[in-house]
Amino acid sequence: MQPTAIDWLRRNLFSSVLQTVLTLVLLTVIVTIGAKLLRWGVTDAVFSGGAAECRAAAGACWAVIGEKYRPILFGLYPYEQQWRPALCMLIWFVSVGLSLSPACWHSRFLWPLWGVALVAMYCLMSGGVLGLSPVQSADWGGLPLTLLLFSGTVILGMPVSVALALGRRSPLPFFRGLSVIFIEGLRGVPLITILFVAVNVFPLFLPTNMEVNKLLRIIVGIALFFACYQAEVIRGGLQSVPRGQYEAATVLNLGYWHTTTKIILPQALRICLPAVTNHIIAAMKNTSFVIIIGLFDMLTATSAVMQDPQWRRYYIETYIFIAAIYILFGFMLSRYAIWVEKRIDASHHAEGAS
Repeated sequence: MQPTAIDWLRRNLFSSVLQTVLTLVLLTVIVTIGAKLLRWGVTDAVFSGGAAECRAAAGACWAVIGEKYRPILFGLYPYEQQWRPALCMLIWFVSVGLSLSPACWHSRFLWPLWGVALVAMYCLMSGGVLGLSPVQSADWGGLPLTLLLFSGTVILGMPVSVALALGRRSPLPFFRGLSVIFIEGLRGVPLITILFVAVNVFPLFLPTNMEVNKLLRIIVGIALFFACYQAEVIRGGLQSVPRGQYEAATVLNLGYWHTTTKIILPQALRICLPAVTNHIIAAMKNTSFVIIIGLFDMLTATSAVMQDPQWRRYYIETYIFIAAIYILFGFMLSRYAIWVEKRIDASHHAEGAS
């Protein structure tokens, strides 16, 4: 007999006197707060109009999103040219969608695809080609800049993290020691320090008249910081692979690289997939630190937009809008990782059954 909803409630929420009291108290709090939020955010809210309508309302002013969404999403980018970062975001979403599709996991065109996509995005954003007016990287901002920083961090950081994890487990003292120094050195300083070094200190060591793009330096700095933390997660996965896998590869006379890339590393990444996903989500949020060195990512652009005296009082609504975007990206990454984990486990069980 299938358990009913009443059976589930009795077992999970009302199984004892204490649990019943706690359930009723929690429900009261949720209903009270929820009713107030519903009244503020929906019933008494203003969804369109100007600042005058918002000042006359008792609830939230969602009209500020419609009024300020372009500077929030595109930052300081020239208003009449904002179709270019919008097209860049479309290219980014298409590239990510193809990359996350199982049909493309073993395809050889993914790396060339991302190479073409990143070059196209850079040309669109910077201009100076195909009749596009030049736009300095200091004027890039908003969501396109956040996505560019995030993509560069993951694309550059993941291979480096794998190399550092393997280097730290290397039997060769030189590579092992170099990996330990690199990981512990970068993990021991805040990300703000790394950004400061990338922007202000690194150019001092370059030859005269040589200049490396500021945005590229920042992406490399964040990617290396990300790689050091991710390397320790991957190293934990490598240590969790049963010793018998190594012994079986030795019996089959497989070389180190074949054993690592085809047998050990895939199992290690499957084991540590939740932790890897956690650091990838954190990498997206870490892009907001670029405010320190004067770049207008999505969060910084929002802060700048809210200096408008007419709309300044409605900062809560704008930050809720930005939080929703971050939560959406984090939730999608998390759900995708769970789906991949279930798919891998199902495939693993199917192979074991056969």
